[in-house]
Amino acid sequence: MLKSGLAGKNIILASGSPRRKFFLEELGLDFEIRLKPIDEHFPPELKGHEISDYLAVSKAQPFLNELRPNDVLITADTIVWLNDEALNKPSDIEDAKCMLEKLSGTEHEVISSVAITTTRKQEIVTESTRVKFKELNPEEIDFYVENYKPFDKAGSYGIQEWIGYIGIERIDGSYFNVMGFPVQKFYERIRNL
Repeated sequence: MLKSGLAGKNIILASGSPRRKFFLEELGLDFEIRLKPIDEHFPPELKGHEISDYLAVSKAQPFLNELRPNDVLITADTIVWLNDEALNKPSDIEDAKCMLEKLSGTEHEVISSVAITTTRKQEIVTESTRVKFKELNPEEIDFYVENYKPFDKAGSYGIQEWIGYIGIERIDGSYFNVMGFPVQKFYERIRNL
Protein backbone atom coordinates (compact mmCIF):
# COMPACT_ATOMS: atom_id res chain seq x y z
CA MET A 1 0.00 0.00 0.00
CA LEU A 2 2.76 2.46 0.93
CA LYS A 3 4.84 1.26 -1.99
CA SER A 4 2.43 2.59 -4.62
CA GLY A 5 2.05 5.91 -2.79
CA LEU A 6 5.83 6.33 -2.70
CA ALA A 7 6.44 5.28 -6.30
CA GLY A 8 9.43 7.11 -7.70
CA LYS A 9 10.86 7.77 -4.25
CA ASN A 10 14.19 6.33 -3.15
CA ILE A 11 13.84 5.38 0.53
CA ILE A 12 17.10 5.41 2.51
CA LEU A 13 17.23 3.96 6.01
CA ALA A 14 20.25 5.37 7.84
CA SER A 15 20.22 2.81 10.64
CA GLY A 16 21.95 -0.46 11.40
CA SER A 17 19.09 -1.53 13.68
CA PRO A 18 17.71 -4.92 12.63
CA ARG A 19 14.38 -3.95 14.22
CA ARG A 20 14.00 -0.78 12.13
CA LYS A 21 14.94 -2.72 9.00
CA PHE A 22 12.29 -5.33 9.90
CA PHE A 23 9.56 -2.70 10.37
CA LEU A 24 10.21 -1.05 7.00
CA GLU A 25 10.17 -4.47 5.33
CA GLU A 26 6.88 -5.32 7.06
CA LEU A 27 5.40 -2.03 5.83
CA GLY A 28 6.20 -3.24 2.31
CA LEU A 29 8.75 -0.55 1.52
CA ASP A 30 11.64 -0.93 -0.88
CA PHE A 31 14.64 0.78 0.68
CA GLU A 32 18.38 0.77 0.91
CA ILE A 33 20.49 1.02 4.04
CA ARG A 34 23.25 3.64 4.21
CA LEU A 35 25.30 4.14 7.33
CA LYS A 36 27.46 7.06 8.40
CA PRO A 37 29.03 7.38 11.84
CA ILE A 38 27.94 10.30 14.01
CA ASP A 39 28.74 11.56 17.46
CA GLU A 40 25.75 10.56 19.61
CA HIS A 41 26.44 13.09 22.36
CA PHE A 42 23.79 15.72 22.99
CA PRO A 43 23.66 19.05 24.84
CA PRO A 44 23.15 18.38 28.58
CA GLU A 45 20.24 20.80 28.87
CA LEU A 46 18.03 18.67 26.60
CA LYS A 47 15.31 16.60 28.29
CA GLY A 48 13.14 13.66 27.22
CA HIS A 49 12.00 13.80 23.60
CA GLU A 50 14.29 16.77 22.94
CA ILE A 51 17.19 14.29 23.13
CA SER A 52 15.76 11.71 20.74
CA ASP A 53 14.61 14.49 18.36
CA TYR A 54 18.09 16.03 18.43
CA LEU A 55 19.81 12.69 17.76
CA ALA A 56 17.42 11.68 14.96
CA VAL A 57 18.06 15.02 13.24
CA SER A 58 21.83 14.77 13.89
CA LYS A 59 21.89 11.38 12.17
CA ALA A 60 20.47 13.00 9.02
CA GLN A 61 23.09 15.78 8.90
CA PRO A 62 25.89 13.82 7.14
CA PHE A 63 23.50 12.96 4.27
CA LEU A 64 22.06 16.41 3.54
CA ASN A 65 24.55 17.43 0.83
CA GLU A 66 24.07 14.23 -1.14
CA LEU A 67 20.26 13.89 -1.12
CA ARG A 68 18.59 13.96 -4.53
CA PRO A 69 15.06 15.31 -5.14
CA ASN A 70 13.49 11.83 -5.08
CA ASP A 71 15.31 10.66 -1.92
CA VAL A 72 13.53 10.14 1.40
CA LEU A 73 15.98 9.70 4.27
CA ILE A 74 14.83 8.00 7.48
CA THR A 75 16.88 8.41 10.66
CA ALA A 76 15.80 7.48 14.17
CA ASP A 77 16.81 7.38 17.80
CA THR A 78 15.35 5.84 20.94
CA ILE A 79 16.09 6.65 24.55
CA VAL A 80 14.88 5.35 27.86
CA TRP A 81 13.97 8.25 30.18
CA LEU A 82 14.10 7.56 33.91
CA ASN A 83 14.14 10.14 36.71
CA ASP A 84 15.33 12.95 34.42
CA GLU A 85 18.12 10.79 33.02
CA ALA A 86 18.53 9.39 29.51
CA LEU A 87 19.60 5.76 29.39
CA ASN A 88 21.08 5.16 25.97
CA LYS A 89 22.98 2.09 24.77
CA PRO A 90 25.21 0.55 27.44
CA SER A 91 28.95 0.81 27.03
CA ASP A 92 29.73 -2.63 28.49
CA ILE A 93 28.37 -5.51 30.61
CA GLU A 94 28.57 -3.60 33.89
CA ASP A 95 26.84 -0.57 32.42
CA ALA A 96 24.05 -2.81 31.07
CA LYS A 97 23.53 -4.43 34.46
CA CYS A 98 23.57 -1.04 36.19
CA MET A 99 20.86 0.26 33.84
CA LEU A 100 18.65 -2.75 34.49
CA GLU A 101 19.12 -2.32 38.23
CA LYS A 102 17.91 1.28 37.86
CA LEU A 103 14.88 0.16 35.83
CA SER A 104 14.00 -2.66 38.24
CA GLY A 105 10.71 -1.99 40.03
CA THR A 106 10.19 1.37 38.33
CA GLU A 107 8.14 2.98 35.61
CA HIS A 108 10.01 4.74 32.82
CA GLU A 109 9.40 6.23 29.40
CA VAL A 110 10.68 4.90 26.09
CA ILE A 111 10.89 7.76 23.62
CA SER A 112 11.56 7.29 19.92
CA SER A 113 11.99 9.98 17.29
CA VAL A 114 12.11 9.47 13.54
CA ALA A 115 13.30 12.20 11.18
CA ILE A 116 11.95 11.99 7.65
CA THR A 117 14.16 14.17 5.47
CA THR A 118 13.92 15.19 1.83
CA THR A 119 15.63 17.97 -0.11
CA ARG A 120 12.64 20.22 0.63
CA LYS A 121 11.74 19.52 4.25
CA GLN A 122 12.31 17.53 7.40
CA GLU A 123 9.57 16.19 9.64
CA ILE A 124 9.97 14.53 13.02
CA VAL A 125 7.70 11.82 14.38
CA THR A 126 7.97 11.32 18.14
CA GLU A 127 6.29 8.69 20.34
CA SER A 128 6.45 8.04 24.06
CA THR A 129 5.46 4.81 25.83
CA ARG A 130 5.36 4.20 29.58
CA VAL A 131 6.80 0.87 30.75
CA LYS A 132 6.65 -0.68 34.24
CA PHE A 133 9.22 -3.28 35.29
CA LYS A 134 8.77 -5.69 38.16
CA GLU A 135 11.54 -5.96 40.74
CA LEU A 136 14.28 -7.83 38.89
CA ASN A 137 16.60 -9.95 40.99
CA PRO A 138 20.37 -9.97 40.34
CA GLU A 139 20.25 -13.48 38.82
CA GLU A 140 17.63 -12.39 36.27
CA ILE A 141 19.66 -9.33 35.31
CA ASP A 142 22.89 -11.35 35.01
CA PHE A 143 21.18 -14.08 32.97
CA TYR A 144 19.66 -11.58 30.56
CA VAL A 145 22.78 -9.48 29.98
CA GLU A 146 25.09 -12.48 29.63
CA ASN A 147 22.80 -14.42 27.28
CA TYR A 148 21.12 -11.67 25.25
CA LYS A 149 23.91 -9.06 25.16
CA PRO A 150 21.63 -5.99 24.83
CA PHE A 151 24.45 -3.60 23.96
CA ASP A 152 22.64 -2.16 20.92
CA LYS A 153 19.50 -1.28 22.88
CA ALA A 154 18.56 1.88 24.75
CA GLY A 155 18.17 1.13 28.44
CA SER A 156 19.88 -2.26 27.94
CA TYR A 157 16.75 -4.21 27.13
CA GLY A 158 14.54 -5.43 24.33
CA ILE A 159 10.85 -5.80 25.18
CA GLN A 160 10.64 -8.58 22.58
CA GLU A 161 13.30 -10.65 24.40
CA TRP A 162 13.37 -12.78 27.56
CA ILE A 163 13.54 -9.79 29.92
CA GLY A 164 10.35 -8.40 28.39
CA TYR A 165 8.55 -11.71 28.87
CA ILE A 166 9.41 -12.06 32.53
CA GLY A 167 9.99 -8.50 33.67
CA ILE A 168 7.49 -6.09 32.16
CA GLU A 169 4.31 -5.75 34.18
CA ARG A 170 2.55 -3.27 31.91
CA ILE A 171 2.96 -0.77 29.12
CA ASP A 172 0.91 2.30 28.26
CA GLY A 173 1.34 3.17 24.60
CA SER A 174 2.90 1.61 21.53
CA TYR A 175 4.63 -1.75 21.95
CA PHE A 176 6.55 -1.24 18.71
CA ASN A 177 7.81 2.11 19.97
CA VAL A 178 9.47 0.25 22.85
CA MET A 179 11.16 -1.91 20.20
CA GLY A 180 12.62 1.32 18.79
CA PHE A 181 10.30 2.48 16.03
CA PRO A 182 6.90 4.23 16.31
CA VAL A 183 5.49 2.29 13.37
CA GLN A 184 1.90 3.55 13.41
CA LYS A 185 2.83 7.26 13.64
CA PHE A 186 5.55 6.79 11.02
CA TYR A 187 3.07 5.09 8.68
CA GLU A 188 0.59 7.96 8.98
CA ARG A 189 3.28 10.56 8.34
CA ILE A 190 5.04 8.89 5.41
CA ARG A 191 1.84 7.94 3.59
CA ASN A 192 1.04 11.66 3.40
CA LEU A 193 4.52 12.55 2.16
